[in-house]
Amino acid sequence: MYDIIIIGSGPAGLAAAIYGQRAGLSLLVIEKQPMSGGQIINTYEVDNYPGLQGMDGFELATKFRTHADALGASFVTEEVRGIETVDGCHFVVTDQNRYETRTIVLATGAVHRKLGVPGEDALSGMGVSYCATCDGAFFRGKDVAVIGGGDVALEDALFLARTSSNVFLIHRRDGLRGAKILQERVKATENITILWDTVTEEICGAGQVESLALKNKKTGGQSTLPVSGVFIAVGITPDSALIKDLAELDDGGYVKADESCQTSCPGIFAAGDVRTKQLRQVITAAADGANAITSVQNYLTQQA
Repeated sequence: MYDIIIIGSGPAGLAAAIYGQRAGLSLLVIEKQPMSGGQIINTYEVDNYPGLQGMDGFELATKFRTHADALGASFVTEEVRGIETVDGCHFVVTDQNRYETRTIVLATGAVHRKLGVPGEDALSGMGVSYCATCDGAFFRGKDVAVIGGGDVALEDALFLARTSSNVFLIHRRDGLRGAKILQERVKATENITILWDTVTEEICGAGQVESLALKNKKTGGQSTLPVSGVFIAVGITPDSALIKDLAELDDGGYVKADESCQTSCPGIFAAGDVRTKQLRQVITAAADGANAITSVQNYLTQQA
């Protein structure tokens, strides 16, 4: 039996592994993908993590994992299929094993939200992408579109502008939501054009993205925008399905938990993007990992 099983190996899960090892807890990290880091491995530049200005996400994720490895944290690559709770003990069921543990830290993060328009699924991987740093190189010298108005959309537009001919930033409102410094950089970049008050009604193409069917929300005017690729950055959806029958979720599907990371199910904690919180960034995810371990220690002490 483990003291703690950490599900997920993004910044929250890796921070929990580091703090858990330092606390002398017996722990196991279960990661779905063979590479640790979660979403940040696809981030071109992390410019807001204190002391590590301008570091790319892959390098930062590698540093987190190396730190956990150096402390002796155990990792397995398996897909978690379910969580069972019996008489105060918890069981994590994967596609390969069934693990028993006293506590669980759910650090499963969140997944990219889809637009839900015709053509999106059919052309996924054929011009439709949710990761500019992953797929941007395929569109060198071509015209592309980015859909969204938050930090990720602005970062994607700036990244793509370096190699694409033209980048069209499509936003449904008349003002961007991203950080002020990113807004200023986007507006100052010559080959980025912002299409305000505009929504995408269809992604068109025969086997490959060829154009977008657009509609202006204020005028009702419709238009066609020829592009070779479209990068969708309209938010994230929490990956909370594993816990939906065990702990309380909010209306958005996030696990209800404050800074203690304690969920409504005793012994199960939620850390990182999967829990209710004001800000979802690397720094807050890492802080959650530390807080979760402190709460785990308190819980185990009370149960002793």
